[in-house]
Amino acid sequence: MESMRDIRTRKTSVQKTMKITKAMYLMSSAKLKKARARLDATAPYFLKLQDTIADILAHSPELDSIYFNEEVSEPAKGDGKKRGYIVITSDKGLAGAYNHNVIKMAETEMGKSDDSTIFSIGISGKHYFQKHPAGEIDEEFSYAAVEPTIWRARDLMEHVLQLYHDGQLDEVYIIYTKMRNAISMDAEMLRVLPLTKRMFDYEGDVDSFMHTYAPSPAAVLKQVVPNYAKGLLYGAMIEAFASEQNARMTAMDNATTNAEEIIKDLTLLYNRVRQAAITTELNEVVSGAAAQE
Repeated sequence: MESMRDIRTRKTSVQKTMKITKAMYLMSSAKLKKARARLDATAPYFLKLQDTIADILAHSPELDSIYFNEEVSEPAKGDGKKRGYIVITSDKGLAGAYNHNVIKMAETEMGKSDDSTIFSIGISGKHYFQKHPAGEIDEEFSYAAVEPTIWRARDLMEHVLQLYHDGQLDEVYIIYTKMRNAISMDAEMLRVLPLTKRMFDYEGDVDSFMHTYAPSPAAVLKQVVPNYAKGLLYGAMIEAFASEQNARMTAMDNATTNAEEIIKDLTLLYNRVRQAAITTELNEVVSGAAAQE
């Protein structure tokens, strides 16, 4: 049986760990609120872009654009298409199965293609794919996942758009974690390029008045779609960051609960050992007194 000193040492160690898990829970909670507020602040702009694209497509169905393709097929080996995957993970662990789910989906999807390029957001994902190659990693445009910013999303998407224009990429996807609610999160793949007209539902009357676009609807569409793609990436980055903080909150809350249970068990064990030691000392005193009589 452990000594009282050993039990006290273990209890102190668990209590210190519990303080850390509580602090990490509070930090993740604050970061989660900040991320959601940032996404809510920028959402109206990108929703307006989406409405603009839907309006142009509804009133100009004959428009042809490099960004749109109605024939969308599932990725398959041997189709000759070059695909880019923007994989969003975290920079560190302690977030449950957050990274595992994203990496597993990314490996599955890239396994369907012969030519894959990985644009990694998050150090965990980058290190994993360096050790387990599933495609070519674009080292120059790989970022940390901490504190997503609009300029970082713009920088990466402009690079991806240039590769798409140059024919070095035929399709582009984002693989990230979407937070359904406070307790449910799922890895999800989002198609960014090319888009389909079915992705944009026009809620108004097609025969109604159309806005005037200068110099032309095609020129406006050519300018708006890249900004919309950047918005999709930024939204995915914020959503993934919020999901990471939520996963870490859950993991740290579970860790704190487990620590409290361990402390409770150690306290009971300490009391038993202490009581046994007191009983032993009393028996020795009584035995010594009886021997002197």
